[in-house]
Amino acid sequence: MTVITLQNDLQQIYYQDSLCIFRGYMTYVTFFWLFYSYFLQAIYSYITVIYPTRLFWQSRKFQFFLIILIWIFGFICASPGIATGEIKYLVDDQICQMPFHFSIVTIYNIIYIYLIPVNGIIFIYFKLILYVREMNKRVTFGNTLLRAQRELKMVFRIVILISILLTLSVPYTIFVFMGFFTSPPKYDFRIALTFVESSLLFVMIVVFKFTDPVRASIMKRLHQRSNVVAPTMT
Repeated sequence: MTVITLQNDLQQIYYQDSLCIFRGYMTYVTFFWLFYSYFLQAIYSYITVIYPTRLFWQSRKFQFFLIILIWIFGFICASPGIATGEIKYLVDDQICQMPFHFSIVTIYNIIYIYLIPVNGIIFIYFKLILYVREMNKRVTFGNTLLRAQRELKMVFRIVILISILLTLSVPYTIFVFMGFFTSPPKYDFRIALTFVESSLLFVMIVVFKFTDPVRASIMKRLHQRSNVVAPTMT
């Protein structure tokens, strides 16, 4: 979407193409997938700690089933934007999005994309904190406590990722609420999406930092390449 916007700017094209509405629709679908994938990871940690004997809930088949549900619901839940005609071509911003204004669909998007998964993750995080504290107070097996602490740490990392997304989405949020009462400034979506896309870059960096196997694999490949290049240069 960003690349096509830049191309339209350079070529001075000020009309929507045939896929513009679809790209706008997929923006909401993608952010649904993003936030609910974090929510699903938090739910998995909660199940692992609170219900360790429910092995079916932790199985790959069940988790894959939940992932498929998220993908399906992502397409379905974003459909009101198209069904109501709310997703429109915005000439100044060269994109198809829902304008920043008060509408039922806008409130609906805020609730189902942000409030439900974010509040769910925070709720799970505090529930795990209370559970680990209770385990510390009573005699428990060492491996059980370690597993709970490990899952709590993973949910805490998810909270950090969500915090990054929400912090750098503040301009977007400001423009949304501004649209409830007045017209946002020109190029509002360009400004808001610049911060949103920056947040995705920071999220990728943090995920790389948190995921030890991925980081070790990439560093190993880079080290191997440097060893190959060095003899060649000599």
